[in-house]
Amino acid sequence: MIAGWGPDDRDGLTPLPGGVTATPGFRASGIVSGVKPSGRPDLALVVADGPATAAVMTTTNLVKAPACVLAERHAADGHARAVVVNAGNANVCTPEAEAHAERLTAAAATALDLDPTEVLPMSTGVIGVPLPIETIEAAMPEAAAALTADGGGRAAEAIMTTDTVTKEVAIAVTDDAGGRCVIAGMAKGVGMIEPAMATLLVVLTTDAPINGALLQQLLRGAVGRTFNRISVDGDGSTSDTVALLATGTAEHPPGIDAITRGLTAVCADLAHAVVADGEGATRVAAITVRGAAQEADAERLARAVATSLLVRAAIHGADPNWGRILMAMGTAGVAFEPRRVSVAIGGVTVCRFGVATSFDRGIASAAMRKPEVTIDVDLGVGTAAATLLTCDLTPEYVRFNAEYTT
Repeated sequence: MIAGWGPDDRDGLTPLPGGVTATPGFRASGIVSGVKPSGRPDLALVVADGPATAAVMTTTNLVKAPACVLAERHAADGHARAVVVNAGNANVCTPEAEAHAERLTAAAATALDLDPTEVLPMSTGVIGVPLPIETIEAAMPEAAAALTADGGGRAAEAIMTTDTVTKEVAIAVTDDAGGRCVIAGMAKGVGMIEPAMATLLVVLTTDAPINGALLQQLLRGAVGRTFNRISVDGDGSTSDTVALLATGTAEHPPGIDAITRGLTAVCADLAHAVVADGEGATRVAAITVRGAAQEADAERLARAVATSLLVRAAIHGADPNWGRILMAMGTAGVAFEPRRVSVAIGGVTVCRFGVATSFDRGIASAAMRKPEVTIDVDLGVGTAAATLLTCDLTPEYVRFNAEYTT
């Protein structure tokens, strides 16, 4: 993992197998309903065996999926029992989108013997194509019957669209007082990734006892430093959703600080996996801006660099063209003094006090050919910093998104 990404202190955070169902008291399934033309799994359920508190964050895109609106509404009271995800169709911008989202939720609720308000829906895939809701409704009983305590991997596969690998993380969280809980999750997304809370969907589970209001606060904080700081192509989806369910069944839970670190770690690892699997990507780049007067300034400047097509093309070409970095920062709408800026690429200082410095271009280029590239910018003003993850812009990305609808 790239240094500085996620919590600096990972003491007491132990990786576990099992993905989203590594948390005791959760079952999951993933089946073929027939929505994907490929015939691959496309319908997933994640269900808590008992009552659970819930928190949700969704896209800020004004063109918002009805599933996002419904998930927010159902989680508004701080409680939910299940998440249903259909992949292959985003159910956005069609005449029956709202009604189909309601039917998706109702079908899951009926199959699980729950109230529809206890179910959080998610949809991902092509925009503007009517959802074949009858196909999904017919398959929902099978999805419910397939629920198992080791079904996390099958659910993670079923939510994929253009992903090439499943994305699962689970961590046992402990503290010095002997407390323990589990935090786990799964994610999907490789394109249309510029979360503003892309097709980014995330389901998180924990057995920590956290009430709805605090759960929402913890989720917002973790998402703000992880999923909201990644970009694959600068396009924010209509369907971004991150949902967290907490059963509170941990017998001796750790303190809130440990839980916060654990949640941030799970989100950071999933977010890293999304960028690493970015459409056509060959390497991940961590853009860190430090020395800012406030963190918000550092984040905006880092985002400008991370979303620059010229910078991302240079990363793909292993070209230490630091001028593109300053150029991108200059468009961010954040005041800074160029003559105080220093830039290092892969640990090689390429710019000092806003002008070129002597450096070995071959060493810098070699550092940019590694699977993970670091770009560090120091504004020389304050102590605030922020890191964003992006990936290189490749011919494969253009081909992938030019040749067919995804």
